[in-house]
Amino acid sequence: MAIDGPAGAGKSTLAKRVAARLGFTYIDTGAMYRAAALWALQENVSWDDSYRMEQLSIAAEIELAPGRIRLNGHDVTEAIRSPEVSSGASKVAVIPGVRRAMVAKQRAMGERTSVVMEGRDIGTVVFPNADVKIFLDADPDERVRRRFRESREKGEQISEGSVAAQMKERDQRDSTRSDAPLAQAPDAAYLDSTALSLDETEEAILKIVRSRVTNGKDFS
Repeated sequence: MAIDGPAGAGKSTLAKRVAARLGFTYIDTGAMYRAAALWALQENVSWDDSYRMEQLSIAAEIELAPGRIRLNGHDVTEAIRSPEVSSGASKVAVIPGVRRAMVAKQRAMGERTSVVMEGRDIGTVVFPNADVKIFLDADPDERVRRRFRESREKGEQISEGSVAAQMKERDQRDSTRSDAPLAQAPDAAYLDSTALSLDETEEAILKIVRSRVTNGKDFS
């Protein structure tokens, strides 16, 4: 199952919840790019160095478990969520070699078990034949409010204006990159979560799943 969409749309939260309901494995693709950016930071490799970033991405041993991510045997769950690493992740994600390396790892994970994978090019590039594809979106102002609230809950000292500026830059970069830009797959169901609660959005996604692959089966 593929869930794509812009920053702040709620992809990670909803993918985790839906995966738990379905009994599938949740794959946070954004965390994988963050891990690559973090390793580069630790090794003093410039995020603009395409060759070295590709080599690091190929060599990176990334393990995903419920709520945790390990990089080369070390838990980096908290480290990859810093504002600095977040900025780096969106920069390294535009490098074609990095994307090829990560897509190969993501496909390998998806071939081993049933997964709910979220990102920006899952339904278009990583798993174009996914059984269910959803493009999760929300009004830009609502996405900023969600991301700002999330940042403050984590104790980050950042203004709502700064969050808005970062998100606008991220949206622009994701949508205009030459390799696998953010886009809705032609066969993806579009879901606007602006006016929906988390529970309502989760139920809307499960309704889409039921209509496409389960012949009405209920998920508890």
